Amino acid sequence: MYRGEKTIWDIAIEEAEKTRRTSYQAATEDDHEGLTTGDESTVFIVGNKDAGKTSLILRFLDKDEIAKPTTALEYTFGRRAKGHNIAKDVGHIWELGGGTFLSKLVEIPIKPETIEKLAIVLVLDLSKPQELWNTMETLLNATRERIEKVKLEAAARDSGLQQRMRRKLWKQFGEEHPDRDMIEPFPVPLVIIGSKYDMFQDFESEKRKVICKTLRFVAHSHGASLLFCSLKTESLVTKARQLISHLVFNTSIGKTFSLDPNKPIIVPAGNDSLQQIGPPPVPEGDIGKLTARNPMELWKQAFTSFFPQKATGASMAAADDPAKDPQYLEQAVDNIRAQKNEELERYRRQSERKAREMSRGSGWDGVKA
Repeated sequence: MYRGEKTIWDIAIEEAEKTRRTSYQAATEDDHEGLTTGDESTVFIVGNKDAGKTSLILRFLDKDEIAKPTTALEYTFGRRAKGHNIAKDVGHIWELGGGTFLSKLVEIPIKPETIEKLAIVLVLDLSKPQELWNTMETLLNATRERIEKVKLEAAARDSGLQQRMRRKLWKQFGEEHPDRDMIEPFPVPLVIIGSKYDMFQDFESEKRKVICKTLRFVAHSHGASLLFCSLKTESLVTKARQLISHLVFNTSIGKTFSLDPNKPIIVPAGNDSLQQIGPPPVPEGDIGKLTARNPMELWKQAFTSFFPQKATGASMAAADDPAKDPQYLEQAVDNIRAQKNEELERYRRQSERKAREMSRGSGWDGVKA
C-alpha cells in the first residue's frame, strides 16, 4: 500500500461520520435556533447478530417500522425536551451489525469528544448459549481496548477526565458495598441485555441456572446492569427502554429487581453481590481441576465446559455477504465486480492447467533420466 493511501476501514469511518453529521444537522438545525444547547450523550449498541438490537432501538424511539438487518454500522438519534424554551437533550445511538465480524468499527462512535458521556449496551442472544461467551468476550475486549486508548487521548487535554469518569462508575455501588475490593467496573457505563427470553424460558432448568448465574457474575464484575428481555413481552420492553433512557437522558432507572432464574433477571448495576451469585456452575469436586488465573477465567471455563462455544467472527458466510444483499445493488459496481470475478476464475483455471503441464513435464523428465 502506498503511503497515504486510504484503507477500506478509513473509508468506512469517513462515510459513517458523514452520515451522522448529515442526518443530525438536518433534523436539529431548526430546533436550536435561539435556544441554549442541550446535553449530548452517545450509546453504542453491540451484540449477537440477529439478537434484536435494531428492534430495541426502534421501540425505544417509538418508531413503528420493520427492523432491517444491520450490515455494518448504523446511526440514529433521539431527543428529549427538559422544559419549556430549553434546547432538547440529544442521544446519539450507534448500532454495530454482524455480531463480532466488524468489531474493528468500534473506533467510529468511541472518540475523545464522546468518551465522557458514552455508554455501551451489549445485547446477547439467550437462545444461543453456544455463541454467548465468545460474542461477549470479543465485543467487551474490543470496546474496552478502544475506550482505554481514547481516554488517554482525551485526558491529555483534560487532566480531570479519568477521575470524573471513575467516580461516576463507583457511585452506583456506594461506599459500603461488600465487593468494592473484588471488582473492576467497565470503563464506561455498561448494560447487558439478554434477548429472546421467550425462547430461553423453554430451556431445561439446569441450563437456565448456568446462564443466569454466569451473566450475573459477568455483569456484576463489570459494574453493569443486567436485564433479560423479550420483544414479545411489553413489560420487559418497557424495562429495556427505561435502561436505555437512563443511559441516554439520565432518567430514572426504576426499582424493579429480580434474581429468580425462573423469571426474567433484572439487576441494576451495584445491586448484586458475589455472595448472592455463588460459586461457578461446576460439579462438586471438579472446581479444583480447573486451572484459571482469575475469577473471570474460572467462570469462562465452567460456562464453556457446559456450553462449548462456536466460532462467531472468524469468517462470514456467503449468505451474510453484503455484496450479495439485494438492498445494496449498484449496477455499475456489480458489473465491474462480475467482470473481475470472471478474470480471476480464468486466471485460476490457467494456473491450474500450467501446474498440471509442469507436473507432467517433470514426471516425463524423471522417467527419461
